[in-house]
Amino acid sequence: MNKTLTRDRRRILRAEHLSLTPYTIWAVLFILVPLVFVAYYAFTDDNFAFTLENIQRFFVSTSSIIQEDGSTQEVRTYLLIFWRSLKLAIISTAICLVLAYPLAYIMARAKPRTQKVFLTIIMIPMWMNFLIRTYAWMTILQDTGIFNNFLTLLHLPNIHIIGTEAAVIIGMVYDYIPYMILPLYSIMAKMDERLIEAARDLGCNSFGVLRRVIWPLSLPGVISGITMVLIPSVSTFYISQKLGDGKIMLIGDVIEGQYVANNLHFAAAIAFVLMILLLVCMAVMRKLAGRRVEGGL
Repeated sequence: MNKTLTRDRRRILRAEHLSLTPYTIWAVLFILVPLVFVAYYAFTDDNFAFTLENIQRFFVSTSSIIQEDGSTQEVRTYLLIFWRSLKLAIISTAICLVLAYPLAYIMARAKPRTQKVFLTIIMIPMWMNFLIRTYAWMTILQDTGIFNNFLTLLHLPNIHIIGTEAAVIIGMVYDYIPYMILPLYSIMAKMDERLIEAARDLGCNSFGVLRRVIWPLSLPGVISGITMVLIPSVSTFYISQKLGDGKIMLIGDVIEGQYVANNLHFAAAIAFVLMILLLVCMAVMRKLAGRRVEGGL
């Protein structure tokens, strides 16, 4: 009897492994192999000899910035651009989370037909080309655009937005917020409402239910959403070029510029460093989130 169960179990495991083969091949060809090429270019020079110069250049390259008092200050160019990219990405991700969390909860508790309507409204902009969506926001935010024309109709002063960090953040939030809503909705839709009812019966108010029940149960969706928004926000370049009016240089712009200039090895080095830093950040975030869930907070 036990031998028969063991054989059946092995047969099931073999079938499962076989079914995963296409996905494994796809992941190797389109994820692992490109990353290997990026690492190879990052640690080689134009003659494809091993070097650390490309990585060092990212951390030590400096430029002079003229201060308001006329003095000059040496700053690490690429690190400064990276921190600006990370700052805007974190702000955009936080805004996406604040906006998406209540919306995802409302969707998850709505009737099935209403949920479908919400999902359709969220998905429709994603069916349009990314460039078209960005150009649409240029039309809205520019000095003579729709937003300022509306302010003029209300006899309010115009606001200069295009070419600022605020415009870049608006573009990031608009383009990436669906990637925050969908993971949160997927987790919240599976949430057992009896746990919420039990918490209320035990004396929890609305904030207590959110802090002790809903938030811990939704953490996997929160982490997935943050990952799916933060990573493309850090490495974006088209949004910053158009909505930033060429004044907001992000790390994605640097990588694209180096690639266009045929500095493939340095572009790969920047991409490699960016990938490692983001992987470390994501690993730390997942670790902290796992501890909170295990601790029941």
